[in-house]
Amino acid sequence: MPLVNPLDSNHDSETKELAEFFDETLGFCPNSVLTMQHRPAISKAFINLNKAVMANEGGVSSALKRMIAWVSSNATGCRYCQAHAIRAAERYGAKQEQLDNIWEYRTHPAFSDAERAALEFSLAASQVPNTVNAKIKNNLCKYWNEGEIVEMLGVISLFGFLNRWNDSMGTALEDGAIESGNQYLKKYGWEKGKHT
Repeated sequence: MPLVNPLDSNHDSETKELAEFFDETLGFCPNSVLTMQHRPAISKAFINLNKAVMANEGGVSSALKRMIAWVSSNATGCRYCQAHAIRAAERYGAKQEQLDNIWEYRTHPAFSDAERAALEFSLAASQVPNTVNAKIKNNLCKYWNEGEIVEMLGVISLFGFLNRWNDSMGTALEDGAIESGNQYLKKYGWEKGKHT
């Protein structure tokens, strides 16, 4: 049971309009955003930040951004965000082989060296204590420019907020997210956990 119940999607008209963004990314408005509506300034600011972070201004694809989000969420253990990130990666064109083997990004041939560097950065930046070091930085900089690295860290930081929000709230998972979690992550032990 969630710590705070989500409000109806019609609760705040401005949030509802902004939340149409999630119809594209997930196919539904997340319960996390509906919960944020208890303070509409938070829900609106969050959606605008999400849109800014997920905008593509360099070579970091929408699919890779969502895989970065998945690695970050996996590092922190947020099952809600793991399911959302893998669903969004699928909707934004991640290769089937990548979706099926996301847990093996370090060694599976479906991932390029540039993608591995980005995903390894996501893991290191998401751990507590943070483990970003010179080796990770040097490998990342071989493939990505400073603007692209800023985009990646924007995703990681956004999901740091979401991981804490959803795990603390015990936000209930939506049916579509459960389907994606079961399809791509269950074989590795993923389950809804407290997000029922």
